[in-house]
Amino acid sequence: MLDTLPLDDWLPLAFAALMGVSILIYVVLDGFDLGVGILSIDALPDERDVMIGSIGPFWDANETWLVLAVGLLLVAFPVAHGEILTALYLPTTLMLMGLILRGVAFEFRAKAPVERKRAWDLAFFAGSLLAALTQGYMLGVYVIGLDQSLSGILFGMLTAVCLAAGYAFIGSAWLIAKTEGGLQQQAATWARRLIWPLALGMVSISVASPLASPEIFDKWFRLPEMLLLAPIPLVTAGLFVLLVYLVREMPMGGDRLAWAPFAITSAIFVLGFVGLAYSFFPYVVPSQITIWEAASSRDALMIILVGALITLPVILGYTIFAYRVFGGKATALRYE
Repeated sequence: MLDTLPLDDWLPLAFAALMGVSILIYVVLDGFDLGVGILSIDALPDERDVMIGSIGPFWDANETWLVLAVGLLLVAFPVAHGEILTALYLPTTLMLMGLILRGVAFEFRAKAPVERKRAWDLAFFAGSLLAALTQGYMLGVYVIGLDQSLSGILFGMLTAVCLAAGYAFIGSAWLIAKTEGGLQQQAATWARRLIWPLALGMVSISVASPLASPEIFDKWFRLPEMLLLAPIPLVTAGLFVLLVYLVREMPMGGDRLAWAPFAITSAIFVLGFVGLAYSFFPYVVPSQITIWEAASSRDALMIILVGALITLPVILGYTIFAYRVFGGKATALRYE
């Protein structure tokens, strides 16, 4: 395959890499704060304030990576942008409604009178769950080639539930690291319940992708590639075993290894993303449109690249700065 690819035409490849990195960072960062929103429905009022306080300094910056990824898709791969959003128009609209709802609820719940606060809490939960479910549905439909048949819709719905559970799991891992006392113990309980739906989601996508495409099946199961790729599923499985052990033991005395579940889950997400990227390369629309076929003119890409090389370090720098400044254990979010 590589022998037939125009690898010397590097601009579309560079934008595909930038878009992929943006999506990966978004899934990890906004994944945990969406997960905290989903878990908030099962928390006591005081615990809920601390949970939302734990994501308060980060959630809007986390969503910036989604805006960057969609923006790169629009300007660098306009053909694919039209193809993908046409197929996924309804779930995309619902996802935006969910993100707007949780954003509004996030701010209003902190200022609402006591008798109305519960309604905003429910809105925050509903917006978080809707955004997670629609992202999972879009992922499921995408990996099987934007299949809109009944089987494609059903697989998309299965992936939606599993991704929402995965986000809730990484949200619980975040809370194990950022909280203490009773809420930390509750977060460990949530993690023990959610780790198996997370595993089901990873296995479902790993099995469905090669079955949906003979080309992907051939890329993973021919020799010698199968041997070279074996570390990806083996390391992922090993990390899962370690994760199961850790969440059973959490929280440990002295807050020992409190960040380990979050770090390991992030590593599993990264390995899953690497597997998907390998499966679909060089296509940006699975089995239909390659990166080079979907790309804008090379002159346009060169101009866009200048803007991207300025914007990306600014977003990355702000993200690192925010996480450093607001490190440590969380407290309730209040506007005095």
